[in-house]
Amino acid sequence: MKKLRLILGDQLNIRHSWFEEDRKDVIYCIFEMRQETDYVAHHIQKVVAFFEAMRTFSKKLQKEKFEVIYYTLDDQKNKQDLSKNLMQLIQENDIKKFEYQLPDEYRLDCQLVNFCKELDIESESFDTEHFYTKREELKEFFKGSKQLLMERFYRHMRVKHDILMDGKDPVGGQWNFDKENRKKIPAKHVPPSPKIWSKDVKDLVELIKNQNIKTIGNIQEDDFIWPTSREESLDLLDFFLENCLKHFGDFQDAMTPQFWSLYHSRLSFAMNVKLIGPDEVIKKTIEKWRENSDKVKISSVEGFVRQILGWREYMRGIYWAKMPAYAIENFFEHDRKLPSWYWTGKTKMKCLQHAIGQSLNYAYAHHIQRLMVTGNFALLAGVDPNEVDEWYLGIYIDAIEWVEITNTRGMSQYADGGLVGSKPYVASANYMHKMSHYCSNCFYDHKEKVGDKACPLNSLYWHFMNRHQEKLENNPRIGMVYRTWNKMDEETKSNYLKKAEDYLKNIENL
Repeated sequence: MKKLRLILGDQLNIRHSWFEEDRKDVIYCIFEMRQETDYVAHHIQKVVAFFEAMRTFSKKLQKEKFEVIYYTLDDQKNKQDLSKNLMQLIQENDIKKFEYQLPDEYRLDCQLVNFCKELDIESESFDTEHFYTKREELKEFFKGSKQLLMERFYRHMRVKHDILMDGKDPVGGQWNFDKENRKKIPAKHVPPSPKIWSKDVKDLVELIKNQNIKTIGNIQEDDFIWPTSREESLDLLDFFLENCLKHFGDFQDAMTPQFWSLYHSRLSFAMNVKLIGPDEVIKKTIEKWRENSDKVKISSVEGFVRQILGWREYMRGIYWAKMPAYAIENFFEHDRKLPSWYWTGKTKMKCLQHAIGQSLNYAYAHHIQRLMVTGNFALLAGVDPNEVDEWYLGIYIDAIEWVEITNTRGMSQYADGGLVGSKPYVASANYMHKMSHYCSNCFYDHKEKVGDKACPLNSLYWHFMNRHQEKLENNPRIGMVYRTWNKMDEETKSNYLKKAEDYLKNIENL
């Protein structure tokens, strides 16, 4: 029976059991499509990375004697729509069965389910064999629970998969070392230069421009830095373990305008397109730690494992438990437009200027830059979560909806009303000064509250707390904030609110 098997752009998993089976009468298909480039304005590096990785994967399959039909973006046969391309291949090749791996995005899942309903041939879906969990596992785990606490799920995963466990107890005597992961980079500290590649992608950039694909951000056409093959991804993992892991725990929340990569692994794109799996990343990390336990602290290892085994799996579980309703959650009813300088980085606020500029230049920012800089300002300013979603989904190389929307609409913007985050993650300039080196050369003064050069984060913080007091004052994690606010004299409160309103009216000029 002749089969057609679909491989989506984020399903580049050579370890999948499909590739251990007989190659006879099986055609694999991979498509570059306007359907995928156009639903949001993506970073140019993101589009290039996907296409380069897809092409490399296709060549690898062909080298191993698999039959592959690959449509480039400008292929005359490419209908730029997944369903139309599949139907065309089914008819042209006398296909008797269509098979696909379960997509990680809800929209693609719906599209393929509906497509299969219209087929007059047999069809079947398969697991991607990538994640530790199945789609519905988190939903089942929390069945009957009022709160979906990540920490509880994370501990369950540790026990279930026997990761960093000493019998029934966690290695190191505690489950979570997060309090040890919040150090500021010392002024003269120099992290290792990031491992990057220097690939020539001029042909891909020219293709994208010739096809009039709308993109954002910048790219060095002859110096593309991201891993787009399994071999490169494994090299990046080895580099992280050898050079960065020992300081990852201490400085994973730190921010500085001097260095863009710091001690982060930058493996998220490679994992999200499945060039490497979370299981092998975690296994190699723990092996490296056991070999060097005198040099690498358990807090670094646990913090890294928690991001993958805990947070990544948790976010995917939330996505499949709550979609599609999750995509329209707006707990605070925020409706402000995203400031235009989110697309240019042209703001006088040094923290936002750098985090956005870095994102435009590298299609990358680490989790605290996303949460506590760009996300923090958007939440304080009352930006519509739809606007924030679109920006995050487009600008980051690792942004695929299942992981982006749960982090953005949930953790960052609290639009889900506390399903993912136990409180809104908002902060004044005090946090920025504590965790970064942004404030020292800023146009605004982080110490000033309501003066001419007062940091906007200070008044916007209290403006946010004031306008949402009814919804937030009973939250046990921020009760102290309202006790402080309620103790302020009316003149002080008024000055904060007036300053914030002035900033909001002139938000484009901040």
